[in-house]
Amino acid sequence: MLLRLTLHSSGAEWSATDLGFLLHKHPDHPLTRTLSFGETQIFFPEATLTRCTAALLLEVDPVALSRQVEKSATSVPLEPYVNDRPYASGSFMAVALKDAFGTAMTGRSKERPELAAQALDFEAELPVVAVRRAGQARDWFGPLGYEVSETAIALDPDYPEWDDVSYVALTLRGTVRLQDLLAHLYVLLPALDGRKHYFMGDTEVDKLGRYGAGWLEQHPEREAIVRGYLRFAPLVGQMREQWQAGEESRPERAHVARLDAVAEWLLKLATETGQEQANVLDLGCGEGELLWRLLRHSIFRPIVGMDLSAQSLRRAADRLHLRERPEVAARVNLLQGSLTYPDSRLQGFDLAALVEVIEHLEPHRLPAVTAQIFGHISPRAIIVTTPNAEYNQVFGEEAGMRHHDHRFEWSRAEFAEWVSSVETDFSYRAEIGDLGETHPDYGPMTQLAVFRRAGGETK
Repeated sequence: MLLRLTLHSSGAEWSATDLGFLLHKHPDHPLTRTLSFGETQIFFPEATLTRCTAALLLEVDPVALSRQVEKSATSVPLEPYVNDRPYASGSFMAVALKDAFGTAMTGRSKERPELAAQALDFEAELPVVAVRRAGQARDWFGPLGYEVSETAIALDPDYPEWDDVSYVALTLRGTVRLQDLLAHLYVLLPALDGRKHYFMGDTEVDKLGRYGAGWLEQHPEREAIVRGYLRFAPLVGQMREQWQAGEESRPERAHVARLDAVAEWLLKLATETGQEQANVLDLGCGEGELLWRLLRHSIFRPIVGMDLSAQSLRRAADRLHLRERPEVAARVNLLQGSLTYPDSRLQGFDLAALVEVIEHLEPHRLPAVTAQIFGHISPRAIIVTTPNAEYNQVFGEEAGMRHHDHRFEWSRAEFAEWVSSVETDFSYRAEIGDLGETHPDYGPMTQLAVFRRAGGETK
């Protein structure tokens, strides 16, 4: 079996030969590795500035494979010696892929970390892939953003017993991170085949969850892929239970990740001016979860949280132990108030954050609140996050809004329009980003905008 992995580059900013750094393999040094069922050779048949190909050639040894069967069976059938497995990419190739490029599958590259994190122009070619029906590879790889070429390989009509398996020559082209491409191949090749050469146990469920994370959950052919990969009903059931538990905890995980990201952004904004201290506002602080994160960094002083709810502020005081820890109380101040009205207590701050706040406002009040934040309060930099309404389709067509108290939720275009209006009406320049899980069609779960005041001064 053979896998040819080609990276294309314009050669301007980086070379296609950087594929060697991404795969942790030198183009000039062919490598041979021994597996329990055969041998792999890794080599680069082409390495130029604009095009570089790494080849993984796997030769399955049917005698070595049959010896493994002999150890676990009293009678040895002829199948270990005569079958299609040495020629059709499936679970053997997946194991060889992990053995050859395991470090690349983690997304690490010491020499080219920026390329490892970047979507690049890749092409993957597999001359023979076992599938269970025509169009299956296209249906499984296509939703992941690949251009799929799937050419059927004719079988000898004199051997009808092979009719339960089809074979195709498969080529994938797409702009994707190498880590993701390898994970897609690692999961889908054996799932397309529907057969594995080794014992299937609970570890296979963990493996599928790990390498399918971030893409398999939303795949339209998820159920068929899971059945093809795990084969047995109890394992398929375990995978479903794992996903169900993950779905139930998704909002909490997304909430935690969002707060962590905002805290990191505020730290970046605080340090980019070179000041020893930066005072910060958390507008709509709720129960103080962001405030708690900011307290970890001594640069934030003072820290002010404001919220309309007195009950939330009492819980924030308990979370932060303001009564028991005077050193914390000296840095943190909690205020009850509303963004609808001018409040002089909120002026003179370096930084401010509104995390999942604006969507709780009545739409007709938003212009006034926007004027208060960017015109009256007017800190040096402001972070705003809000749900992406398009992503709600991941939860199902009838999902509606994310929270019963949301008054609106914006699409990406609507959010960008609001951000642009702020730039037009006030002295700010904005950077729009993504937070949380991202769907290839619907975009990120959460939208983020970082506003910086023109000139960088604090009023």
